[in-house]
Amino acid sequence: MKFEFSEDQEMMRSEARRFLQKECTSAVVRSVLESDKPFDERLWKAICAMGWPGVALPEQYGGLGAGYLELCVMAEELGRSLAPIPFSSSMFLAAEAIMRGGSDAQKAEWLPKLASGESIGTLALGEGPGAAAWEKCGAGAERAGSGFVVTGVKWPVADGMAADVAVVPAKDSHGLALYLVKLDQPGVERCLEPSFDESRPQGRITFKAAAAERLAMSDLATLEDVINRAAILYSFEQLGGAEASLNMAVAYAKDRYAFGRPIGSFQAIKHKLAELYAQLELARSNCYFGAWTLSTDDATLPEAAACARLGASRIYFECAKECIQVHGGIGFTWAFDAHLHYRRSKVLSAVIGGQTRWRETLIRALERKNCTSQSDHSRVA
Repeated sequence: MKFEFSEDQEMMRSEARRFLQKECTSAVVRSVLESDKPFDERLWKAICAMGWPGVALPEQYGGLGAGYLELCVMAEELGRSLAPIPFSSSMFLAAEAIMRGGSDAQKAEWLPKLASGESIGTLALGEGPGAAAWEKCGAGAERAGSGFVVTGVKWPVADGMAADVAVVPAKDSHGLALYLVKLDQPGVERCLEPSFDESRPQGRITFKAAAAERLAMSDLATLEDVINRAAILYSFEQLGGAEASLNMAVAYAKDRYAFGRPIGSFQAIKHKLAELYAQLELARSNCYFGAWTLSTDDATLPEAAACARLGASRIYFECAKECIQVHGGIGFTWAFDAHLHYRRSKVLSAVIGGQTRWRETLIRALERKNCTSQSDHSRVA
């Protein structure tokens, strides 16, 4: 196994970073944070023109046909720049759900639109704070003529105010299923939900017998598979943000002088930053292993996703928090950018379930692995 990116993938990273450093400055992030815009349309159109949303989608659906490793690279760079666009919701969640569970006709209809940016998608997963146990969802679906209707309330929904279509988990007569719901119809009501990071707005979506289309492969196992895959991609977004936060703290520690010397020369600062670097590299190794399982569809993907998600969530929060601390009093002010990563770290850590959920996922995956191993030993004996 070779857990590193290829020369071509690193070249893609360099080009993406160069573009985002120029086009996605903190002023762009703040312009969305300080307004009622759901995302930065100029930046979204620019990356769609370059084909970024479709990097991992097959060419037959309008994608570039590159693969998941390339998508991981893009996710990391978008996280590093705090891009205020609905990339992750549309591609990690909606596109992945349609790709894994949609029929040929559903894929042909929606994936080209998502790949080009013509349509924006999301996954309407949560039903209130702490309601990450999506198998217990309260939304319901029932037949209506030749189709279905969905009724229920989903919140907070990542990029729910920007999306044109949502994949909605809902219970029908057979159990949990996934439904495609267009959000521009009379049976759908949307309102802005308060968010810790308003550069990535959350929405509350109320479905009142909204017309829906059931995904072809639609059950709890499909949803769990989509969430596990998205967890690895979100982990790379968090990894990029964590490294950016740490770099910001290191740069300030080198430039800020106190008592005639850089504050980074004091043990209280440099030891803290060194420890964060070590933890970041450990989280990176978990993310890289997750990327490998994602690209090879390895059987260890669920536990790799949980490890990557837990490590990335923790290190992003710690780097963002300590970046503020290293900056001292000015780190808490609106004028400096340290708080931007702190906000994003909190939102990303909860978007597909918090750390408690992912610890439980890891424990279940390891228990299943141990049971399988014991069963194999018994057969050998």
